[in-house]
Amino acid sequence: MRHGLSRKTPTLGHWLAGVCLFLTAWLHGVAVQAADILLTGAEESPGVQAFVQALSELRPTDNVRFQPLDSLPAPGKLPASLRLILLDLPSLDWRLQDPQGPATLVLRISRLQARQRFGDAEPAHLSLLWSDPPLSRQLQLIRRILPQARRVGVLFDQHSEFLLKELNLAAQPLNLQIVSQRWDNTLDSRPLQAVLKNSDVLLGLDDPDLYNPKTAKNLLLSSYSRQVALVGPNVAFVRAGSLASSYSDQNDWLAILDQLLDQPSAAWPRALYPARFNVSSNAQVARSLGIEPLNDASVARALAEGERRP
Repeated sequence: MRHGLSRKTPTLGHWLAGVCLFLTAWLHGVAVQAADILLTGAEESPGVQAFVQALSELRPTDNVRFQPLDSLPAPGKLPASLRLILLDLPSLDWRLQDPQGPATLVLRISRLQARQRFGDAEPAHLSLLWSDPPLSRQLQLIRRILPQARRVGVLFDQHSEFLLKELNLAAQPLNLQIVSQRWDNTLDSRPLQAVLKNSDVLLGLDDPDLYNPKTAKNLLLSSYSRQVALVGPNVAFVRAGSLASSYSDQNDWLAILDQLLDQPSAAWPRALYPARFNVSSNAQVARSLGIEPLNDASVARALAEGERRP
């Protein structure tokens, strides 16, 4: 004689009950996973509003909002579960007043700005997303668009001098020589002329004391007169007369934020560059230097492929 448990065909009621339990569990999971994301800065400009809206559309299940800096309490009084994104330097200075508070992403801060505030140490509760392009990437850009160049001129001052060690290390495997020249007084053109005389290309560091609207004319005219291309330091200089630079745009920043916000805040790195980037070049400057105008997208893809290879 065979024995066994009797099997009953599920009724419609049992099936509906199961569906309801599944939906309840799924909705509860979504609610648990939803994050409270707060962006803050000194001003809510149209550009900030557009950025917050774009991030909201990327993360429809999260509560993404902007709140002006002057309306916030001390960082330590914010919920620990909050995901805080700082959009400018005033908001960073506010955050640094209190070691307590939620994990924080600092958006678009330059290496020099961080150095001025933290020195060699990077606060454990901050994740710094660098705004200036990696020096290694800028050197790779030079090798790709100016393959004959060997001597890379670099102007620096007391604020950007710390970058020279990293720059020299990045240049070695590319067989590039860094010709560095201190330029403390931008009203004195002799250091600029000296570095241009001894270089095949000039690499601009993201140092606003040296590269700014007041110095742009002298830098660009001097480099042009000696037929020495300026690479970097940013897209604004490319528009003004620099040959080319790599950079990350708003979509690149949104992509890295979306990726980081999918992770637990404890897994956020202390600092990083966006993996996605673009290249901008000035076709008129290229022609004046006897260089074929660049295909910016193609150059960016080649640089990215090189960075992905071990």
